[in-house]
Amino acid sequence: MDLASAIAIAGKAIGAGLCMGIGAIGPGVGEGNAVAHALDGMARQPEAAGTLRSTMIMGCAIAETTGIYSLIIAFLILFLL
Repeated sequence: MDLASAIAIAGKAIGAGLCMGIGAIGPGVGEGNAVAHALDGMARQPEAAGTLRSTMIMGCAIAETTGIYSLIIAFLILFLL
């Protein structure tokens, strides 16, 4: 293995790591914020707990797609480039 290919492999690994590092922060913060506010709303209005819970789960599922897209891009960087 020559130096150029070793640098290319290191660049792909760094790029995939940054993709997952940055791409995983958003869903983590977003889902944590959504759950915290939903629990706050459930504590303030217990009769709306069902509606808040279903809306929170749907929002968390949508927010999680960002992390999944980041994982797919990281795999593409590692294995196809």
